[in-house]
Amino acid sequence: MGKIGIIGGSGLYQIEGLKKVKAVSVTTPFGKPSDKLITGILHNKEVVFLPRHGVGHRINPSKINYRANIYAMKKFGVDRIISVTACGSLKEELKPLDFVVPDQFVDRTNQARPITFFDDGIVAHIVFAHPVCKDLANVVYTSAKNISQRVHKGGIYINMEGPAFSTLAESNLYRSWGMDIIGMTNMSEAKLAREAEICYSTLAAITDYDCWYPDHESVTVEMVIQNLNKNIDNSKKIIGELIKNMPQERNCACKDALKYAIMTDPKLISKEKKIKLSVLIGKYIK
Repeated sequence: MGKIGIIGGSGLYQIEGLKKVKAVSVTTPFGKPSDKLITGILHNKEVVFLPRHGVGHRINPSKINYRANIYAMKKFGVDRIISVTACGSLKEELKPLDFVVPDQFVDRTNQARPITFFDDGIVAHIVFAHPVCKDLANVVYTSAKNISQRVHKGGIYINMEGPAFSTLAESNLYRSWGMDIIGMTNMSEAKLAREAEICYSTLAAITDYDCWYPDHESVTVEMVIQNLNKNIDNSKKIIGELIKNMPQERNCACKDALKYAIMTDPKLISKEKKIKLSVLIGKYIK
C-alpha cells in the first residue's frame, strides 16, 4: 500500500492524531510545493499532508504551484490523494455546512495555470472522462456517512479563477449549465494527479450559496470564514475515518493511467527530460 496524501484547503493546516510526525522541505523539478510536507502515521497507515495555500493561507489559487505539489506527493510514495476544499453551492439542496464528493469537473480558469507535466519534449494524452477515482470517492463518501455527516455523492465542481468570488451573472450562468458547486483549485490537482497515476477524490465543504440565492444576496468573507471554521472539525473527523477505512490495494485504472498515454517516441525524449520525469514515467521509459 502506498501512502495516503491529504491536501488541506482553506483553514485545514494540520491533521489531528498523527504519530511520528516530520516536517520535510521538498524541492521538485517544477519548483517548491506550497509548504513543507507533513508525514506521519494515523491508524497504522502512512500519511502525507500538504496545506494547499501554505500555512497561514499565503498563496492565492491562481499562484499555487500545482505541479510541484502533486510531484512532491508522488515522490514521497503517495498513491491516493484526498483533496479537502471549501466551495460555494449552486443548488438549494446543497446547503452550507454540507459536504459534497463530486465526480466531475469543469474548468473555467483563464490565467494559463500549468496543469500538465508533459509540456516540452514529451507528449502524453491521459484519459480523463472520469476525473475522480470512483473507488476512492466511495471511501470518502462512506466515511462521511459513517460519522453521520450530511454528505452528497456525485456532482459537478466548476473551477473558477478567483481570487474574487463570482458576479451574480456568472453565478446564474453556472446554475443554468447545471453545475453543483464552485471552487478555485481542484480541477488542476485532478488532472495532474491522473498524469501521476495517483487516485484523486475531493471532499468539498460548502461554506455559502455563492451569490445567486435570494436570501443570501452576496457572499461575505465573514460568512465564509464562520462556516469554514465550523467545517474544519468535521473535515478532520472524516479524514480520520476514511484513513481507517482505506483499502490496502488499488484496483482502479488510475494506477496505469500513463500506460498508453505517452505518445512521443522514447528515442526522441532527451536524457534530461527522462531524469526530470523519472518519478512519473520511470516504469515505462528508462
